[in-house]
Amino acid sequence: MLNIERLNKTFAAPAGPIVALSNIRLQVEQGQFITFIGPSGCGKSTLLKIVAGIDTAYEGKVELNGKAITGPGVDKGFIFQEPRLFPWLNVEKNIAANLPLNNPQIRRQVDELIELVRLKGFEKAYPKELSGGMAQRVAIARALLRKPEILLLDEPFGALDAFTRAHLQEVLLDIWQNSKTTMLFVTHDLDEAVFLGEKVVIMNPRPGHIRNVIDIDLPYPRKRVGHSFQELRTRVLSEFEKVEQPPLVDQGAGI
Repeated sequence: MLNIERLNKTFAAPAGPIVALSNIRLQVEQGQFITFIGPSGCGKSTLLKIVAGIDTAYEGKVELNGKAITGPGVDKGFIFQEPRLFPWLNVEKNIAANLPLNNPQIRRQVDELIELVRLKGFEKAYPKELSGGMAQRVAIARALLRKPEILLLDEPFGALDAFTRAHLQEVLLDIWQNSKTTMLFVTHDLDEAVFLGEKVVIMNPRPGHIRNVIDIDLPYPRKRVGHSFQELRTRVLSEFEKVEQPPLVDQGAGI
């Protein structure tokens, strides 16, 4: 579904070029939930922007369903750390954005998404009346309305308190299981990566590359307590603590 081969990304800088990503090779199947974790500067967000078509200045191959990604499109949804809602529009109009709510099909889809992201009763509320978690759910619903092939989430819960974050993790898993949308989720939170992902991609910095890919073989819904979760958490932590070392996996291995 998503195929990345020999991806290299370099930024120009006064002191000389900076290699942000080096020889990234990745295959993601339809409907997978993949989390990415690594220290700041390892290229996680840059990788998402390339997949989203926001950044097209790179070397290598990046394909979605066999077609090269050459720019942004409705087939790729992107969720930033900030919700980026229109302050002059209420919840339902923010979700619809440029689509007409008086269209019966759009109206039905917006209503279904409001139900899915657990915002029933807040359809007429404006962004200033919403909590951070509620606003982020509006942003997710807006992206899903376009029926993207893949949803890219760049630390969407990073600015939220622990309670709200845990709640939204549960909401996002419900959305994923209902929508069957492929999701790539960047985080700095190890527990979040293990709790959400079917696979955790651990990235090394300088230059950014994939160190290892760990299968999270736990059924959903998951609990953060228990031997199995803690065992996998310890394994991911052990790899994360070695991020300055050479990668353990062939970067051509698919996930």
